[in-house]
Amino acid sequence: MFSQEVLFFESFDDADVASRQWYDNTRVVISEMEHIPGSIGSAEFHWPKGASAPQTGGAMRKLFTPTDAVYVDFWVKYSTGYTGSDQPYHPHEFLLLTTENDSFAGPAFTHLTAYIEQHEGTPMLALQDGMNIDLSKQGTDLNGITENRAVCGCNGNRPEERTAFTDCYKAGGGAYWNGKAWKADRIYFQYTPGQYDQTKWHRITVFFRLNTLTDKKANPDGVLRYWYDEQLIIERTNVVFRTASHPAMQFNQFIIAPWIGDGAPVDQTFWLDNLLLTTWPVPVATH
Repeated sequence: MFSQEVLFFESFDDADVASRQWYDNTRVVISEMEHIPGSIGSAEFHWPKGASAPQTGGAMRKLFTPTDAVYVDFWVKYSTGYTGSDQPYHPHEFLLLTTENDSFAGPAFTHLTAYIEQHEGTPMLALQDGMNIDLSKQGTDLNGITENRAVCGCNGNRPEERTAFTDCYKAGGGAYWNGKAWKADRIYFQYTPGQYDQTKWHRITVFFRLNTLTDKKANPDGVLRYWYDEQLIIERTNVVFRTASHPAMQFNQFIIAPWIGDGAPVDQTFWLDNLLLTTWPVPVATH
């Protein structure tokens, strides 16, 4: 179905992920009890109460062929009582990095990081590009003035992108970090039985497409979309991901990096199955 446009597929049917070019952290627990129909197993990520990272440790990374556009398709399920962080931030879950950073780059401070996660049951897509901040003009809106700027906060933001929030904050040592995010309109991962029961398997599909450049200027035509069980719940088609300062930027790295900075408020687990990255549209509604 996906022919040459498949970037990679991971079934998590066994724990030998290193043989499939995952790196950095190749510890993974495979659950043979929790998986979607037709699958053999899923990856299990379990936080004991108070832990920041799951018992399997830090970031699992995988490189793929650089591309301007990528679909990320997977199935996810959360344990009874799963509550995330109980904060408006974290846990981080899934991330994409680009060719502008190396293969072991810390994801929170890069030329571009894209996040796929949910906070308190509400799906969210977010971007950071802290390495692009012009610190000499921190707090100044540089849109339309220069391409040497960050697009995710600290150097101005574009109101027409209709972000849920845009942030710019000190991170120590004189550095600033930033971020902009888009949230779904309501809670989709719920405690109650029914269509949105978080203890059932749900299919998540996300699409990112970098904006184009014309005459060494960024065009506001980048795209991001999030489907929950094939229902489109987040969509923006006027996003700026990159400026002409990084014209060759492409997505090339996927990271599974569950992280709760303040520590898990309860003992909790989530499971991940049948992860697919492709440049070809997966079979979900486009509108």
